[in-house]
Amino acid sequence: MKFLNAGESHGKCLIGIIEGFPSNVELNIEAINKELSRRQVGYGRGKRMAIEKDKIEFASGIRFGKTMGSPISFTIKNKDWENWKIPMAIENIYHDESIKVTQARPGHADLPGVIKYRQKDIRNILERASARETASRTAIGAICKQLLEEFNIKIHSRVLNVGGIKDVDISEKGNNFWDKIESSELRVYDKEIENQIKDVIDEAKKEGDTLGGVVEISISNLPVGLGSHTFYDKKIDGILAQQFMSLQAVKGVEIGDGFKCADNKGSNIHDEIFYENKFYRRTNHAGGIEGGITNGEEVVVKAAIKPIPTLMKPLNTVDIETKEKKEASKERSDVCAVPAAGVVLENIAAWVIADEFLKKFGGDSLEEIKDNYNKYQSYIENL
Repeated sequence: MKFLNAGESHGKCLIGIIEGFPSNVELNIEAINKELSRRQVGYGRGKRMAIEKDKIEFASGIRFGKTMGSPISFTIKNKDWENWKIPMAIENIYHDESIKVTQARPGHADLPGVIKYRQKDIRNILERASARETASRTAIGAICKQLLEEFNIKIHSRVLNVGGIKDVDISEKGNNFWDKIESSELRVYDKEIENQIKDVIDEAKKEGDTLGGVVEISISNLPVGLGSHTFYDKKIDGILAQQFMSLQAVKGVEIGDGFKCADNKGSNIHDEIFYENKFYRRTNHAGGIEGGITNGEEVVVKAAIKPIPTLMKPLNTVDIETKEKKEASKERSDVCAVPAAGVVLENIAAWVIADEFLKKFGGDSLEEIKDNYNKYQSYIENL
């Protein structure tokens, strides 16, 4: 599969196109809109989320509720466009030069972007660099989730810490575990920890500051054999890491125990293999991937999210025109978007897994894919 997306933060709309998606997959539009809504909520989000109530509007590729195998295209309108028609006009119209943004924000794409693209107005960079773009990627992942659900593949996210405050360490996820995570404003398990995190978010807001954290993505019920050891760009952990790093604010990714492995002996971190009607492991330090291939265990990926670089108490910078010392520019922003980042990463993971799933079991229609998948599962069951 391939996808393209386009659109600016305060432009008319966001646009997405998916090519290579199979036919006869029934799409629930409300489920996609629910994913878009999940991306917008969470304690510490800014005023922009109160303006935008994202809804998907399909333009092609679907008829009577099912995909047709042709390219799927959609838009997500930016409601705030009404206030930005002049500052973001496509036509070459007269505009007040004072609307230019010239104070680059540390930690953002502002300065390298204007240098690379030879711009004199930072807005020409920040509009596309904004995480607003992830609404379209969330929608694309939500479409892929509905394909994966046909094979009982589930993808969840949780927040492991915000601002250094860690949630309780739970590896065994019971029946109500994800329901409890979903009901939390911060996507954490422990209510007391949630209240502590809310306090530090409130304090950061008072100080005009921002907070980052760590999220974990869990992918369950995957078959053995997605990805490949045969070439560097076919390894599924490498693909997941690259896609995760493409999300704004992600500064680190680890699979399974990740960096902990560096501090341990091989006898402690490699998952022993057992057999009882099927091959299995009693531990999952590898995070469900060995040699670039899924091994049938739960795939676990963690991502470190840096604090948002737009501060209400701006850092020092330099005006790109005058070269004078200035305070960085301010844009409407969040104090903490770590829970939202987890939701976006769920859907980025859904895209990667769906693409790899189709490489392994590919067919033009859902029915053909299911035939291929069932044959493969039968082969595994008879090993």
